[in-house]
Amino acid sequence: MLEADLQLRLSRLDLDVAFTVASGEVLALLGPNGSGKSTSLRALMGLLPLAGGRVVLDGTVLEDPAQHVKVPPEKRPIGLMFQDYLLFPHLSAVENVAFGLRARGTDKKAARERAAQTLARLGLEGRLASARPGAMSGGQQQRVAMARALVTDPKLLLLDEPLAALDVSTKTDVRRLLRDALRQSSAANVLVTHDLLDAVALGDRMVVIQDGGVVQTGTPAEVTARPRSRYVADLVGVNLLRGTAHGTVIEIDGGGKLTCAEPATGPVLATVPPVGVAVSRQRPEEQEPNTWPGRISAVDLMGDRVRVRIDGTPEITAEVPPQAVDELKLDDGGDLWASVNPESITVYPP
Repeated sequence: MLEADLQLRLSRLDLDVAFTVASGEVLALLGPNGSGKSTSLRALMGLLPLAGGRVVLDGTVLEDPAQHVKVPPEKRPIGLMFQDYLLFPHLSAVENVAFGLRARGTDKKAARERAAQTLARLGLEGRLASARPGAMSGGQQQRVAMARALVTDPKLLLLDEPLAALDVSTKTDVRRLLRDALRQSSAANVLVTHDLLDAVALGDRMVVIQDGGVVQTGTPAEVTARPRSRYVADLVGVNLLRGTAHGTVIEIDGGGKLTCAEPATGPVLATVPPVGVAVSRQRPEEQEPNTWPGRISAVDLMGDRVRVRIDGTPEITAEVPPQAVDELKLDDGGDLWASVNPESITVYPP
């Protein structure tokens, strides 16, 4: 089990995050660029000294500044997997995987046998196991990197954007292999990613980091159902509004009001799916409770739908079918009206 309380200061970041990871569990660290995700991994590895807090792995203190304890990086039982593979180009796949075992004192024959077995579990055997990285596809190289990280049976496995360098079709297969491998692992696993799909598919729990601090934790279902930051709301694809509820009326921070179906009291967060926002060029004849004027700020094609960002009070994003772009002349910009059904609004405490 990993118990991490990471406190350190860099020139542009004050990191103060704490989390635990059980053996066999996958914790996904999610956050925008510069939020502190990779910094957290470097601190766990021992590459960045802590100013405060501590790191404990299976009861062994790896770092505790208050007690002047710091186990050097090379002595920590940690496996690493990066998006850039970092394979030795002059070594075959099996030799790359065996390298970590050899560095820990395993004899050459036993290291190669164990490396070959690990590669075979990931679908790389025979000719592929003997190939050098330059003769392999990106997906095959990532599987070699995966095998190298797993072969030493680490107590802690750190994965830094492990699928980011792969194309979409390859990523699906490698994600499945990685998920299966992590399920068989007894290590505490920490996955850093900015990809919500990777976090949901691979993570048992999620920790969302912004500006060096934790802003939300929970299972993937809990985090995505009730986002507590604009970053997560954007990933999930919903509008997130903050305000104060007085029964079924919410006074939105920054101006505007919305009427919801369920009453609440005090500070709240409210989400509105973009598909629940109706738009029109003319003011609706039958005035709904939630109808207000706005101005188009952007029109973005999202697959088979179009998202329309609307400046107004409040600001909101609508999602419309492609034909609405021509019908409403949305590419011309200008004014329009937004409407939201109270039943489309989900309200919960901040």
